[in-house]
Amino acid sequence: MNQSVDNLAAAWRSIDALCTGLSEDEWKRSTGCPGWTVQDTLAHLVDYESRALGRPAPDHTPSDFSHTKNDMGRSNEVGVDYRRARTGDEVLAELREVAAARVAQMQQWTDDDLQREVVTPVGPGTVADMLTLRVMDTWSHEQDIRRALGRPGGTDGPVVDEALAYFSRLLPYVVGKRAGAPEGAAVVIEIGPERRVPIEVVDGRARLAASPRSSPTVSIAMPVATFAALVGGRADAPDDVSIEGDRTLGQAVVDSLAIMP
Repeated sequence: MNQSVDNLAAAWRSIDALCTGLSEDEWKRSTGCPGWTVQDTLAHLVDYESRALGRPAPDHTPSDFSHTKNDMGRSNEVGVDYRRARTGDEVLAELREVAAARVAQMQQWTDDDLQREVVTPVGPGTVADMLTLRVMDTWSHEQDIRRALGRPGGTDGPVVDEALAYFSRLLPYVVGKRAGAPEGAAVVIEIGPERRVPIEVVDGRARLAASPRSSPTVSIAMPVATFAALVGGRADAPDDVSIEGDRTLGQAVVDSLAIMP
């Protein structure tokens, strides 16, 4: 299978193992996603993958959209609210069925299928691009569930590598446009013990650098799980980020990390 297909299947298995045996109290714990519980987060993943299979969206209108931020959020809420009348275990059983059907579907795809042009949530792309987005989103929501349950994990391996590679490509935008790093600035963002993302501002544009400078303007370090919470703009993001060097610029970068819609 394609690596992204492998990673998506692995992410679903990890979530299945994480959620198996939860009590209804645990299913109903709030997450860092406004208005969503652990069960709601799983319901969102089930709903998205169901639609990817070509199944129709539920004929349902939620009574409360107050915690949603945009049209995408309101669309996501339909499938989530539709499943709130079910138990958490029932939603988990649906995830297992949908995930198996999705894997069977994706196993049939050819290289040409993966390069087919589609419209993704972030603009035009290919089916392969969409799969990377699904890996990123699924892993991010697994982290939401883990924080809510107090069960850390899922912070290394191929799934995490693909998700962090996607986010890393967006970090020059965070540093240059959102945080306003000045000309000549060199920023290093350390995500966990192994990934260092060097960014430099040259000719008015921030870009990924070939390697970190020996004396960067600012170095920012955080655990992988904290990065996942910050890029998602989650309300429960841990406060365990260290900044060395230009603390004003470093804090501006941290404050600008929320890049997921």
